[in-house]
Amino acid sequence: MDGIFGLSNFLVLPFWGLMIFLPRYRWTRRIMESPLVIVAPALLYTALVFPAIREVLPIVNRPSLPAVASLLGSPAGATIGWVHFLAFDLFVGRWVYLDSRDREISPWLMAPVLYLTLMLGPMGFLLYLAVRAMAARSARALGDPPARRRVEEV
Repeated sequence: MDGIFGLSNFLVLPFWGLMIFLPRYRWTRRIMESPLVIVAPALLYTALVFPAIREVLPIVNRPSLPAVASLLGSPAGATIGWVHFLAFDLFVGRWVYLDSRDREISPWLMAPVLYLTLMLGPMGFLLYLAVRAMAARSARALGDPPARRRVEEV
């Protein structure tokens, strides 16, 4: 499980690096627009959960603190939980990145938001919602039209 745990980090870190350190690079946008960036961690999660589905499914269907703690308290359970976090944090981070680029929110402002989303997912997401609301309020105060989704050329 140590090897899988370590590998799981490398499945997502390149994407976070692009969003945080190269947000305006044209290939960053092109790469992050693809939902396929989530496939590798989702497949790894599936590969880890599927063999243990008989143990996992009853716990997630009727969760209790002792049962969830027991599941996550093993190396396999902790690895499954970690891959779950990585996959969904990347999913949310991808949305935050794309939405912030569409709204033309400064990458300097977004770098710490994306980092917080990587490290503490829901807190980063909440911070982004606050940044997004403030950016919209500022745009309205300045009389700017609302940001529109970019239309791809065919």
